[in-house]
Amino acid sequence: MKFAIRTGKQAVIMAILLAVMVGLAACGTDSDKKEQAPAGENTTNGAQGTEDAAKGENETAATGDSAKDDEAAGQSETRIVKDEFGDVEIPAHPKRVAAIYLEDYLKALEVTPIVQWYHPAWGIQDYLGLDVPQFDISGSLEALLEQEPDLIIVDGVVDAAKYEQYSKIAPTYRLPEAILQDSTEILKTVANVLGVPEKAEKVVAAYEQKVADAKVKLSQAIGKETVAVIRIEAGEKTFALFGIKNRYTGVIYNKFGLEPFPMARDMEAYHEVISEEIIPELDADHIIIFPSNGEWDSEENKDAIAEMLDNPLWKSLPAVKNDQVYRMDRSHWQSGAITANSMKLDDLLEALVK
Repeated sequence: MKFAIRTGKQAVIMAILLAVMVGLAACGTDSDKKEQAPAGENTTNGAQGTEDAAKGENETAATGDSAKDDEAAGQSETRIVKDEFGDVEIPAHPKRVAAIYLEDYLKALEVTPIVQWYHPAWGIQDYLGLDVPQFDISGSLEALLEQEPDLIIVDGVVDAAKYEQYSKIAPTYRLPEAILQDSTEILKTVANVLGVPEKAEKVVAAYEQKVADAKVKLSQAIGKETVAVIRIEAGEKTFALFGIKNRYTGVIYNKFGLEPFPMARDMEAYHEVISEEIIPELDADHIIIFPSNGEWDSEENKDAIAEMLDNPLWKSLPAVKNDQVYRMDRSHWQSGAITANSMKLDDLLEALVK
């Protein structure tokens, strides 16, 4: 404002000087003759314009400060939501979210988590392709504290005691037990916690349409032919059969419409290790298979897997003889989240629909 006042004084002085010069020039000329200032040299308006500009700058600065205040206020807003253990106060607009075991859902909602869970024995969910720090869930929670989350979301693996530990780091939301088997309900719940329910609606709508279209194709391709899901435990050199209640793969039966192999259909457990004498009973028409850890050709797997699949009992199975055993990537086949399930559907269409 001081700059505007100083400029105004200069403008007034210039106006006076100009008036004197014009008056002198008018002497000895026709008194009816008028002198007109060139367009754009109205110094009085120029002074006013300078003051207006300065005023505008101050108003812009004030507006910017106001916006910053509004943003800060927005970040400090909280709301109460109900999770598995009761009411919890969370940020209304979380910015730094850690979703332990649930990064898949954040990615589906176009939210980048601040960490990705990691376990020394299991690795990470490679299929997500996240470029964020890893949080070792078998280690100290201090590593998570260092990332300064303002909200933590966890699933059913976290019990009440562990929940209390997470809650000391940041407000923590634990998914309700009742929805843990349904990826679409989990997605909707996570979206509500993040304050973006409309994003979940779009993702779910696209996913449901994809499932509906794929079910028709899968039914036309294999009808009621049975499907078994088997995990190779390379370290123990055993096979594990996954049941219809398995959180990772049950979706292919109860959502995608495939016919479960009777042994899997009748299982109460999520999965059961198959002893060698039971192998001949794995007479499913189609077998989905993946390693428990690492890649098919990784150093820790390849020799053990080759030995197991060369077993005469395995080679005698109908699915093996008919070339209807399909090798899958363990990363998304050992996740029950919505992105992983969509990828499973792609795998099944490629393997079964000719």
